[in-house]
Amino acid sequence: MLKIIFLFFMSGGLPVAIAMAGASLVYILFTGVTPPFAVFHRMISGIDSFPLLAVPFFILAGNLMNNAGITTRIYNYALALVGWMKGGLGHVNVVGSVIFAGMSGTAIADAAGLGTIEIKAMVEHGYDKEFAVGVTAASATLGPIIPPSLPFVIYGMMANVSIGALFMAGILPGLLMAFLMMVTVAYFAHKNGWGGDVKFSWARFGKAITETLVVIVWPLLMWGLVTKLGLPAQETVFAGLLALFVADKFFKFQAVLPIMTPVLLIGGMSTGIFTPTEGAIAACVWAMVLGLAWYKTLSWKMFVKVCLDTVETTSTVLFIVAAASIFGWMLTATGVTSALSSWVLGFTKEPWVFLLLANALMLFVGCFLEPTAAITILVPLLVPICQQLGIDLVHFGLVMVLNLMIGLLHPPMGLVLFVLARVAKLSVERTTMAILPWLVPLLGSLAIITYIPSLVLWLPNLMK
Repeated sequence: MLKIIFLFFMSGGLPVAIAMAGASLVYILFTGVTPPFAVFHRMISGIDSFPLLAVPFFILAGNLMNNAGITTRIYNYALALVGWMKGGLGHVNVVGSVIFAGMSGTAIADAAGLGTIEIKAMVEHGYDKEFAVGVTAASATLGPIIPPSLPFVIYGMMANVSIGALFMAGILPGLLMAFLMMVTVAYFAHKNGWGGDVKFSWARFGKAITETLVVIVWPLLMWGLVTKLGLPAQETVFAGLLALFVADKFFKFQAVLPIMTPVLLIGGMSTGIFTPTEGAIAACVWAMVLGLAWYKTLSWKMFVKVCLDTVETTSTVLFIVAAASIFGWMLTATGVTSALSSWVLGFTKEPWVFLLLANALMLFVGCFLEPTAAITILVPLLVPICQQLGIDLVHFGLVMVLNLMIGLLHPPMGLVLFVLARVAKLSVERTTMAILPWLVPLLGSLAIITYIPSLVLWLPNLMK
């Protein structure tokens, strides 16, 4: 009965959060299984969680980076690094998304932020608008895979999984996805006879490589000073950051400081300097320092607007989580989750078969529901089965998020699809057709990540 009421509300066009909370309330009123006020009590307790404090701060950090002119710096850095290759701006699109993913944590921010710059630049350089939209849509899926990631925070809270482990797990799969996308760009470049979009310059390329080496060497140096020489972590990192600012002032780097966002986040969590929630606050402080004080591209008026946008987005996300809390509790209380587990385990006890079925289900659900809503509904249903089949929940979390990101590219509810259709001024139909070829690298990545769990779990296990 609960499922029927929920589907009835959804078919009537109600937002998914209201449909979940409303279905639970109606079911309780009709059956009397618990007092009606339990709905509100459960919803409040569902968001009374310390890890969920990370949600507004990660959203704020992404909004600050997106509005502080950081996207232009990332684009110019990627252009210097790979713009000279065949199909140059396609590669720039992917590399830029890899970097921006380490700051925004959402696919929508990536598509709306970098997408506006990249699509315009690619069209001006003679690329088909459909190709520009397709590669932008595909690369936007990297946003929640490469840490930090808002969907990982929601999944980790609901599945009782370490958010830090999920962040570490997303690094190698994210790089794999980027590599397969760049291979796809190279294929189209070879097929269409495209050349590079900027003339190769040793000076510009050398500077980009230098910035890359700084980003790689700096955290290794900090780690060596702290772990090998025993220097105090906080004081050492602070001194290292001061040295970075001095180097940035002297060498006029394009993107070293913005790229340091995920480095500081992952490094701080892995060394125990801060928790994921505290890391989200640190990311906000870092974004404010860059936007307001260092680059001075963020005004106080814009900062207030960014904060108001963050409040609006946060309230939407947390309302979905609160509604899903009571809905998930009712699914468990009415025996839906146990019945589904029994049915699946009666059908198959092979983990690979279950993962195949789960992928099909999540891809389908991702086409209709926003990722946060989909995660809050699917976790209570699928995680118990994973536990019985011995599937690692960190691995399954990455599989779930990637499925839902691919769902963002499809009608009828694909948010990235609609954002890019608006940015590129294309019809939804043409945008959908533009995205179709890019499902090949995305589904290929999904297959590898699903059935080679060591790729996902190697870094989390290494950091234990």
